[in-house]
Amino acid sequence: MKKYIGKRLLTAIPVLLMITIGAFIMINLAPGEPTDLYVTPDATQAQIEATRRALGLDQSYPIQYVRWLGRALVGDLGVSFSTRYPVLPIIISRLGPTIVLMGATLLFSYIVAIPLGIISARKQGTWIDTFLTAGAFVGVSIPNFFLGLGLIYIFAVRLDWFPTGGMIELGREGGILKVMHHLVLPVIVLSAFYIANMTRYMRSTMIQVYGENYIRTATAKGLAQRVILTKHGIRNALIPVITIIGTDLPRLVGGAIVTEQIFQWPGLGRLTITAIQQRDLPILMAITILSAIVVLLANVLVDVMYAVVDPRIKYD
Repeated sequence: MKKYIGKRLLTAIPVLLMITIGAFIMINLAPGEPTDLYVTPDATQAQIEATRRALGLDQSYPIQYVRWLGRALVGDLGVSFSTRYPVLPIIISRLGPTIVLMGATLLFSYIVAIPLGIISARKQGTWIDTFLTAGAFVGVSIPNFFLGLGLIYIFAVRLDWFPTGGMIELGREGGILKVMHHLVLPVIVLSAFYIANMTRYMRSTMIQVYGENYIRTATAKGLAQRVILTKHGIRNALIPVITIIGTDLPRLVGGAIVTEQIFQWPGLGRLTITAIQQRDLPILMAITILSAIVVLLANVLVDVMYAVVDPRIKYD
């Protein structure tokens, strides 16, 4: 297993390099000019060129990329164009809130969705299955911004049960209970999609598992349904579900751009919107690379989890 993980990490290096090249090209091809943040509308061409030299934008794109890559390899992600602060501390300060939000969302979603998927499969064809399936389609279809604004209006504005946004209340001492109070509405908004999506996958997988011969054999032997479900059903059903979990893990870093913006959550998603609006190239590059690294690591983790769940899978 260690040898396999080592090979996967080595093969990830050229992939990551290609991602940095693609991200650098796309970011620089976007319309707009970073120098607009520093010069007035009546600035002369000489002032604009001086600003470009100060930002390192006067060189060709290949030279700019090589310089950025050289600094990134030693942990220097550059300086933000908009704030003139080092990029790495900015990313670290926003990473924590995003992990808290997305971690709570994924954990809550899986705790709810996996049992619902199992129940829906066990009650296939009944009104319970129909109700859960219809609810899953609604959860997948409803836009985050619509649900978020609706919950803010009902539970924050009208009922005043929850805050309208933010992670803590300004001017007051924070704490885990305060953060959890602020988490409720954004977690509900984000969980709607994840619960619906995972419920559908778990239902279809469990239906397929219940049709296998070893389940029929276990039932014919007179084993209790609880034993069949826990020792034979769920474990085999988790193999395709792990793939879905692997695609969800990168969102721990990427965050939820729309939801973070609606609820003013100080995470990477909101930082991404700000960086796009301000043409902050170093911030955008850092977020892109961080997300790519998490995606690559999530793929390796998924392969490892396959071997843990299914003993038949061997990598060495």
